[in-house]
Amino acid sequence: MGSIAVCPGSFDPVTLGHLDIVTRGSKVFDKVIVAVLNNRNKQPLFTVEERMELLRETTKDIPNVEIDHFNGLLIDYVKQKNANAIIKGLRAVSDFEYELQMASINRKLDENIETFFMMTNNKFSYLSSSIVKEIAKYHAPVSDLVPDIVEEALRKKYAFSN
Repeated sequence: MGSIAVCPGSFDPVTLGHLDIVTRGSKVFDKVIVAVLNNRNKQPLFTVEERMELLRETTKDIPNVEIDHFNGLLIDYVKQKNANAIIKGLRAVSDFEYELQMASINRKLDENIETFFMMTNNKFSYLSSSIVKEIAKYHAPVSDLVPDIVEEALRKKYAFSN
């Protein structure tokens, strides 16, 4: 069996920081499954289907990346996909504290699944989907934060154009 990693997240919307982690992860693992979490505690801007389509489009040139979605516990999804790793991107120490807790509980639930932390590229260390949405909501440019197709989708959601 080759190495399969799951890269989970809400991806609402996918940013250049997300794509940096996915691209780098695809060079380490035989297959990377980018899994969109359907978090019932959040009110997303994009539907799960829209987020998956944006991810498909933005990763179409990375042959070993698959786009999927899940509900429930990440560890259950990872096992269902026969994956042996989880990839998590880290921007700052505050991310590490939360992600360490998640990795620890996942390790307790299944010690055969490893979590790999990847530090984001410094140029994306401040970037989050929440920041992108806030900027786009006020019609400010986000072209250096997200792929073109995502910027266009944001424009449509917020009903504005250049």
